[in-house]
Amino acid sequence: MSSELLKAGKEVLRKEAEAIVEVMERLSSDFDDFVRTIDACSGRVVFTGIGKSGLVAKKIASTFSSIGIPAAFLHPADSLHGDLGVIQKGDVFFIVSYSGETEEVVKMLPWIKRMGIPVLVITGGASSTIASHGDYVLDVKVEEACPYNMVPTSSTTTTLAVGDAIAVALMKMRNFRAEDFALLHPGGSLGRRLLLKVEDLMHTGDSLPRVYEDTMMKDAILEVTSKRLGVSGVFNRDEELQGIITDGDLRRALERYENMLEKRARDVMTRNPKGIEKDALAAYALKKMEEFSITSLFVFERSTDRRPVGLIHIHDLLKAKIV
Repeated sequence: MSSELLKAGKEVLRKEAEAIVEVMERLSSDFDDFVRTIDACSGRVVFTGIGKSGLVAKKIASTFSSIGIPAAFLHPADSLHGDLGVIQKGDVFFIVSYSGETEEVVKMLPWIKRMGIPVLVITGGASSTIASHGDYVLDVKVEEACPYNMVPTSSTTTTLAVGDAIAVALMKMRNFRAEDFALLHPGGSLGRRLLLKVEDLMHTGDSLPRVYEDTMMKDAILEVTSKRLGVSGVFNRDEELQGIITDGDLRRALERYENMLEKRARDVMTRNPKGIEKDALAAYALKKMEEFSITSLFVFERSTDRRPVGLIHIHDLLKAKIV
């Protein structure tokens, strides 16, 4: 029995995937007009729809808001009882109605047309009443994935996909970046990953562990220990970074030298330590640490500098929940 259920499930996914391809191949210049109309909107994109179409409209509106396009959802029934006033000059009216004959939406149309605002329609009824009132119409008519071609399945999937396509096209048109998305999602993990920069988390000033090339190793170990970062930078007298001493360097020095404490920092350090610019994303610092299997990076104003302005440790990234 389970194999039959699996077969049925895969068949639904196949039909819905084919439906998306079918609608994709049917897209016309109206798609360009949709995108350009929304991009030129000086107000909000006001969505409407009822039932399953209403739920899809709400999702598309939410997607628009997440990429910085002011969007709102107006329930058709509420609009007929006083809520039409939320629509203003400068708005764009976006209708999602698979049948194209939704009674409550049809009743809204005369008032919407009097407003003189653009009307965009996604529908499965290209010759429907609602489509006839649209300035631009996208036809998403498909065969439903249910056995009786009745339950909204493929139609809702394709409408959602078309909404996503419009949103991504707008992102491309507006050169919308990951950083822009993060600004609109400051409370989530994505926001932290895309907003926090290295300079926001790095250790600076007296908290930056430093010794000089001729520092005795007993003093270098004290610096590593006291700053509690497991490392120390090794500098020349011009304050230029020459190397780094890590816990690993100390272990290797103990194996190599019988009198390790009598050695100088230059004898133990690893030369050419990895660095990063201060305005780099903290998430990129984590990626770099993972790439080189290290736990810290010296921070510079510019990549060509030799005088670090700070140090960032993997624990700083963990505390900031960048991981």
